[in-house]
Amino acid sequence: MLLAFLRADLVERTHGLTEPQLIDAVAVGQFTPGPVFTTATLVGYLVASLPGALVATIGIFLPSFVLLAISGPLIPRLRRSRPPAAFLDGVNVAALALMVVVGLQLGRAAIVDVPTAILAMASATVLFRWRVNSTWLVLGGAIAGVGVQWAR
Repeated sequence: MLLAFLRADLVERTHGLTEPQLIDAVAVGQFTPGPVFTTATLVGYLVASLPGALVATIGIFLPSFVLLAISGPLIPRLRRSRPPAAFLDGVNVAALALMVVVGLQLGRAAIVDVPTAILAMASATVLFRWRVNSTWLVLGGAIAGVGVQWAR
């Protein structure tokens, strides 16, 4: 969900980042532990250097700790009651739908020519057929990208 907000605010509204910079931030986030946190820190750095990275890192961690401390004890009780449980299920579905839409938007921005289309199809095939860790896909994509650049 964070990516949708980042794209809407930083790429489309304020133009603080370009679409390729956002895609790079997402790629870095996928390659490292804690993808959303790493992406937020990198975006903060791209927008405002080291102070931006620090503020973004604090800003991404602090609310989750506060919300967890407040809501943690309540969730099991909410799940036992039908209306709140239905609401929580709806939130889960909405979050999944948002992830699909953002994934499609980023895919459309990242697949720009025949080599990237081939790489996307090959990556999807390897991921779904052999269920490899996404780190290997990122590494393979980097190697393929270098190979394509050398071939040109």
